[in-house]
Amino acid sequence: MPSLTHTDFLNGRVRAWQPVQGYRAGVDPVLLAASLPVQTGQSALELGCGVGVASLCLMARVPGVAVTGVELQADYAALAQRNGGEAGADFTVSIADLRALPADLRQRQFDHVFANPPYFQRDRSTAAQDAGRDIAFGGDTPLATWVEVAAKRCAPKGYVTFIQRIERLPELIMAMQPLLGSLEVQPLIPRAGREAQLVLIRGRKNGRADFRLHDGIVMHEGAEHLRDGEDYAPKIRAVLRDGAALPFGS
Repeated sequence: MPSLTHTDFLNGRVRAWQPVQGYRAGVDPVLLAASLPVQTGQSALELGCGVGVASLCLMARVPGVAVTGVELQADYAALAQRNGGEAGADFTVSIADLRALPADLRQRQFDHVFANPPYFQRDRSTAAQDAGRDIAFGGDTPLATWVEVAAKRCAPKGYVTFIQRIERLPELIMAMQPLLGSLEVQPLIPRAGREAQLVLIRGRKNGRADFRLHDGIVMHEGAEHLRDGEDYAPKIRAVLRDGAALPFGS
């Protein structure tokens, strides 16, 4: 990857090398990391970590968390390891297909497993010209496989959390219900009066609580974008700029 940029997240608390061409992390991994109910001393596994933005944002918010990332694409995994090293973070990255994890990872379980799986189904979308971007947005691993692997690697009473497009929510719920309990869904709404486009969903290993559908969180102020610059709602601005948490139901 000869052409890279150094991107700031959380007002510069996290800095990440990213390719100029290819998949570039935006706000979604930051929101995912903010939603995790992680505590100091716990462990976490990110499936499909890309350049490591979600993991690094998580560690910036909660000190003393050990995170392992798994990334299929070697170039992105190398950048994730570089970003973690430059941040001095307790972040280990494995180059692997989540369908064939290394033996050491198959022997471990984590307090939290999280992922931002590809949003688009390969047979229902147009492939991107850049190979890295195409895999990130429309890989050939079914969502059910992401769920199965995450559930296996999750420790008892641990949490599995995903961010995904709203239209794939039924697919995620069907995959998660047999393997995880205490399912919670947190819709993310672009503006007041509009339909949700993204959703956070969480399940707990051996959880027994009833299903919960929380009120949507509105991401932007106003009914439409009227001026130059960002117009995030205060709660979202606090997440993206200050590293605040984004609890379900907040």
